[in-house]
Amino acid sequence: MSAGAAGVPSVFGAVHLGYLVIETRRFSDWRRFGTDAIGMHHDPLDRDRMRFRLDDQECRFLLQRGAAEDVVAVGWHVDDHAAFERIEARVRAAGVPLRAGTAEQAAARGVERLLRFPGPKGLVQEIHTTPIKAARPLRTQVSGFVTGASGMGHIALTSTRPARIRGYFGHVLDARLTDCIDETISGVKLKIRFLRVNERHHSIAVAATRGLPLDPVRTRVQHLNIQVAGLDDLAQSYQRVCELGFDMALSVGRHTNDRELSYYARTPSGFEWEVGWAPITIDESTWEPTTHQGISVWGHKPVGRTIIGTLQQFRNAALSPARWESTVPRLSGTGVSGG
Repeated sequence: MSAGAAGVPSVFGAVHLGYLVIETRRFSDWRRFGTDAIGMHHDPLDRDRMRFRLDDQECRFLLQRGAAEDVVAVGWHVDDHAAFERIEARVRAAGVPLRAGTAEQAAARGVERLLRFPGPKGLVQEIHTTPIKAARPLRTQVSGFVTGASGMGHIALTSTRPARIRGYFGHVLDARLTDCIDETISGVKLKIRFLRVNERHHSIAVAATRGLPLDPVRTRVQHLNIQVAGLDDLAQSYQRVCELGFDMALSVGRHTNDRELSYYARTPSGFEWEVGWAPITIDESTWEPTTHQGISVWGHKPVGRTIIGTLQQFRNAALSPARWESTVPRLSGTGVSGG
């Protein structure tokens, strides 16, 4: 395990995005979206819960019945007990409430035990060391999903207080700044910062408007990402999303920074779901953060955007200065290494 600032042992490299918890009432739509369109393995639990799998772990996405229509918790797989206890000690030292998950919560997430504590934008953060392997064979419509040492993908957040979010993940998980993107969308200037906790280019992206702090996104998570193993997997899932009538947010394109080929579909809950292929991984011995102009080398064009949807985004942005954004300030004051 590497050392962080002032020789303090770091958990960087020992943390991986493990699972996400989504709250929704649209179970039938989500089952079609996750299984028939994206191609994941589906397991029903009971009337109010179901799961999607990407690999041999019991759970990568837990869907539970509720009104949020949003991601409500982020699960981080921590490699060993020393790193787990280090994260726990940081949270406790800040005086932030930390609770053990119940046996029922752990079973639903497919882990032996977990600890839960507050995170930015109301996203509960959960840490665990031992994911449970599934007994049933994996049934998907792709050749494979890329997880392993890089974790299962990433989440992207929009914020009016991006420095505090970066500080939070820098302090709790020793996140490092990978790079930045400057982009202008509909005349609004954005700065997007990409944070990594292991070799994956980023596990967290934080986007903010420059100048007046605005947040045009209703949900806690603007999008989440999973990675497929093959180019055909990407193309065929794109075709299934379109043929099944789900909304496409952005067409296929290639990103400037991580070079990932991807598309963005709109989930039944309204946030976006990115399916990607072949992003770069980071060599810690040589990597230096830089700033890219624009999110895409080519593609990623808006699909089917209506005037009503555009107006709703403007409405969300206009109201955002009056909305309180949770940042857990006692855990967000130390910044991000490399940023």
